[in-house]
Amino acid sequence: MPKKPYADTRLAKFIDKRVMELKPRKSQIEIAVEAGFVSQNMVTMIKTGASKLPLDRVPSLARALECDPAFLLRLTLEQIEGDTAAHALVEIMGTPITGNELGWLQEIREASDHSDPRMTSRGRAAIRAIFGK
Repeated sequence: MPKKPYADTRLAKFIDKRVMELKPRKSQIEIAVEAGFVSQNMVTMIKTGASKLPLDRVPSLARALECDPAFLLRLTLEQIEGDTAAHALVEIMGTPITGNELGWLQEIREASDHSDPRMTSRGRAAIRAIFGK
């Protein structure tokens, strides 16, 4: 049995789920072609955890999977944790923010009259309550 070092990563699980969600509209081979992979097997290798997603393929795979590229980048960087370059990128550029997260941030800014509110225990509890935590 071949070793699959990335099988339990959130990236592998997300890609597997997303491929299944898109199945009624496009095949995994179509996704691989849209993402520009030379080997159509590459999507299988990534979703099963046999291979990492190369950073330079994040934008094209995000388009093929119809997902937010910042979210896919975050999962990719998480997958290759321990890689000095990945840590440096996050340290320099900050955590990638998805379009959905940007919407939350814009709403917070508008609701607070752009006052840069400090995160309080009450605010944290309110946000967690929204998500049932």
